[in-house]
Amino acid sequence: MESKKCVHCGICTQNCLFLQKYGMDIGEIQSHPELAYHCFLCGRCTQICPLGIDGRERILSMRQEQVQKNNGKLPEKGYGALLWEKRNYRFANYHTAGGSCVLFPGCNFPSFYPKATRQISRLLKEKAGIGTVFDCCGKPLAELGLSQQDSIQALEQRLMEKGIKQLVMLCPNCYHFLKPRLRISVVSIYEKLTELGLGKVISEPILLFPPCPDRASRELLGHIRPFLASEPDVFEQIQCCGLGGCAGGKEAKLARQMGQQAAEASLESGRRLMTYCASCAGNFVRNGCPDTGHILLRILEIQEQPQIKMSVINRAKTKYWRG
Repeated sequence: MESKKCVHCGICTQNCLFLQKYGMDIGEIQSHPELAYHCFLCGRCTQICPLGIDGRERILSMRQEQVQKNNGKLPEKGYGALLWEKRNYRFANYHTAGGSCVLFPGCNFPSFYPKATRQISRLLKEKAGIGTVFDCCGKPLAELGLSQQDSIQALEQRLMEKGIKQLVMLCPNCYHFLKPRLRISVVSIYEKLTELGLGKVISEPILLFPPCPDRASRELLGHIRPFLASEPDVFEQIQCCGLGGCAGGKEAKLARQMGQQAAEASLESGRRLMTYCASCAGNFVRNGCPDTGHILLRILEIQEQPQIKMSVINRAKTKYWRG
């Protein structure tokens, strides 16, 4: 087992609020299955481990093992609302899916930025005949340890039945989760804007927080760079926004602490903290960093703050959207 390679150097503990709280390192997590759902799955331990131990995958495997032992059902309580919504996604909407290329906003971008979602959808429709599909990528349930193979196949089938050959992603989680799992082409909104010659170049230096799924490869950051006049100051001292791994409900205090760290970083630099994940922006605003911005809105010159109090209602409304 990979975690047995651990030499207990303590580097992961120094860099992870979750491990600090429970006084352990990634090599000891196997002995604490009761904490598997308390980890944010941010991948920070994996990123800094000198021996290359993939702590994120180890804890995800622990969750999967617990689900298997529980006859395929989630063994943990507190996720009823999430399961109700995401299984056979309650707010799916294919009414505006016209064309072979569609915008795939995901769940959280429309939750926090409903106005921007509509403006981006209209822009792509007007400029390139691109429709819009509202559905869930499946990552939230997959991170709980639940198998999503059938759900992904069903999603692919729905898309193919509509003649869709390309998805344009607003969410980094959807992008990184679905790109290797679908036969349909998956591109980022930044790639599509570059292709269409749309969007403004940001002239001032940017303090940028990379979301967890893009932190290692920085693939999406590469797609964003054509819209930046100078190299961004990438801020990685905060390990997660607090929504990763569906752990925020169990570790609310740690999630708030991450938001406070974001506020301190922004204040110290004298610059507004930016990110390219709606979940990160919304949760930082919710937990103490009210001026956090989404870089896509800056590129498209859209003014909107994350609607943290209306997020679930905004998401539900997408089911009835007709363009």
